[in-house]
Amino acid sequence: MRARTMGLLLGYAADRVLGDPQRYHPVAGFGRLANLLESRIYADSRARGAVHNAVLVGGAVAAGAVSESLTHERPIARTLVIAAATWTVLGGRSLEREADNVHAVLTAGDLPAARMQVKRLIGRDTDELDASEISRGVIESVAENTADAITGPLMWGAVLGVPGLLGYRAANTLDAMVGHHNARYENYGWASARLDDLATWPAARLVGLLTMAADPRRARAAWTTWRRDASGHPSPNAGVAESAFAGALGIRLGGTNHYYGGRRIEHRAIMGDGRPAQPHDIVGANRIARRVGASAACVAALAALVTLRDSSR
Repeated sequence: MRARTMGLLLGYAADRVLGDPQRYHPVAGFGRLANLLESRIYADSRARGAVHNAVLVGGAVAAGAVSESLTHERPIARTLVIAAATWTVLGGRSLEREADNVHAVLTAGDLPAARMQVKRLIGRDTDELDASEISRGVIESVAENTADAITGPLMWGAVLGVPGLLGYRAANTLDAMVGHHNARYENYGWASARLDDLATWPAARLVGLLTMAADPRRARAAWTTWRRDASGHPSPNAGVAESAFAGALGIRLGGTNHYYGGRRIEHRAIMGDGRPAQPHDIVGANRIARRVGASAACVAALAALVTLRDSSR
C-alpha cells in the first residue's frame, strides 16, 4: 500500500483513538504565529488581510512540501510523516467529545453548565439559550465541522499529501480566527473567509452525500432538505452539511442567533421539516459524524491511490 494512503488511514485512526494532542498542539502554535503577524501588519484593508493569509497558508504548504521531500526515498518515514500530519489536522474525536460533554450536562438538567460548555463549540451568545437551542447549536457545529475538521483535511491530503493537509488546516484556522463579520475583520478577514469557502466546497458536498449513506432509511429526507434548504444558509458549505444532518435526523436547524452581546442578530433560514432539536439528537448527530468520517477516510485512501497511480504514468 502506498505511503500516502497508509499515512492517511493511520492518522485517521490516531485521531479516533487519541483525539487532539493535549499539549504543544501545532495548530495552537500556528494561531500564535498568526496573531503575531496580524499585530504587525493589521489594517482595515482587504489587501493587508490577503497578505496575512498568503504568508501563513503559503508557509504551511511550504513546510509540508519540505517535510515530504525529506522522506521521499524512505517509504516508512514518509508514511509516518503523513500519519502525524493527518492526526494533527483532524479534529473529529475531540469534536465528538465536546458534543458529548454538552449532552451530559443537558441530560443532568444543568442548563447553566450547558450554556458555558457549549461556548467551546459555537460563537453565538449562549446566556439565554434553552436546552433545545443549545442542542441546535451543538448539532450545527458537529455538522459544519464534519466538513471542516474531518472531510476537508482528508480530501486535500489525498490529493496533495502533507502540503494539502497543512495548507487546508491553515486556511480553515485563519477563517475561524479572522473570517468574521464585525468591525475589525469585515475587510481584513475577507481573503481568509473566501479561501476557506473555496477549499471546503468539495468536502461539504461529499459530507452531504456521505450523510445520505450514513442512514439509508433517511437518505431521501437528507437529500430533499439539502437541495431545498442549503442555499438559505449564509455559508455555501455549512448550509450543505447542516441541512443534510437536519434531514437525516428528522429535525429543524437554523433560526435566530445573537452575537456580541446582542449587538448583532442573524436570522438564518430554517432547514428541515421536523421538530426542534432535543438533547438526545446530539447523540444521533455524533453517530452520523462518525460514519461520515470513516467513509471519508476510505474515500480519501482510495483517492490517494488513484491520484498517485495516475501521476506515475
